[in-house]
Amino acid sequence: MEQKALSGWLRAILIGVGICGLIVYFVILPVCGQTLAEQYPEFSDRYWPWLGFLWVTGLPCCAALILGWRIAANIGADRSFSNENAGYLKWISWLAAGDAAFFFAGNLVLMAVGMSHPGIMLAALLVVFAGIAISAAAAALSHLVKKAALLQEQSDLTI
Repeated sequence: MEQKALSGWLRAILIGVGICGLIVYFVILPVCGQTLAEQYPEFSDRYWPWLGFLWVTGLPCCAALILGWRIAANIGADRSFSNENAGYLKWISWLAAGDAAFFFAGNLVLMAVGMSHPGIMLAALLVVFAGIAISAAAAALSHLVKKAALLQEQSDLTI
């Protein structure tokens, strides 16, 4: 696959993920939360704290999509193995780890103040695990891209 085609596919996937994220964060979560608050009025005081908490967890995801877009642009410009891409992947790794840690801590706080349930915390551990897995994968890719950039730099200097 050519660099331009790969870049185009990556950008299309990033657009799709972004649209799905917008739908989940701004349509599905508010509607489902409002429906549950109406069906169970005793839980209506938990709607806005949980919705605000979940919206904040989406901010690092948006930043990671922007960094992914920059990586796709570099791939399209035939700069796949560059220190710039390694840095972007490192940032994505930090964002994923930080978001997973924030999500875990937020769930603990909400459970401590009586706005959550231990079953929700157990389910949230799956989300935390996915965040840590993404962080580890991005860190490994960052390391490999950095090594490849070094090899490419050495190769470019030889005639």
